[in-house]
Amino acid sequence: MSRIGKSLINIPAGVSIDVSKGNLVTVKGSKGTLFEQINPELSIKIEDGILTVERPTEQKRHREAHGLSRSLINNMVTGVSTGFKKQMELIGVGYRVSSTGNLLELLVGYSHPIYFMIPDEVQLITKMDKGESPTIIMECADKQLLGQVCAKIRTYRKPEPYKGKGIKFAGEIIRRKAGKTSGKK
Repeated sequence: MSRIGKSLINIPAGVSIDVSKGNLVTVKGSKGTLFEQINPELSIKIEDGILTVERPTEQKRHREAHGLSRSLINNMVTGVSTGFKKQMELIGVGYRVSSTGNLLELLVGYSHPIYFMIPDEVQLITKMDKGESPTIIMECADKQLLGQVCAKIRTYRKPEPYKGKGIKFAGEIIRRKAGKTSGKK
């Protein structure tokens, strides 16, 4: 039995879950509404504020879908109740960030600014405090969407291993390399 798949999901107050025909799971909460199509062969049961996902057989395809489905539903429940938050830092001389509504403007060492349109579901905050590196803070109920947006922003200037310059997640440790050794013998 899958350890992740067999663990229970506690449904917090203010969150409602609806499982319709074909295992379309709809989760509603204070932060929004999320939908996910779950494998129709799995059974989803809600009893006394606890959701369980069960698989019909021990076939490989059922085992694969069991833990995944439980994790997706758990992420939806967490997202609509508390939400997810990611913080990114821009490390480098002259690197700046600003936002107007959902339009993110990045100045990360290129000859031109980079403009990136953030989806409406994601709340965006940018900080440019003196003495600290520029920061991008994003909040969203959908964990997958938030991760995709962060990954796309990171591709504009990945952290490099020699000076550590680039866009990185807050708290991320960049593996550093030693540069060339100078001097002839």
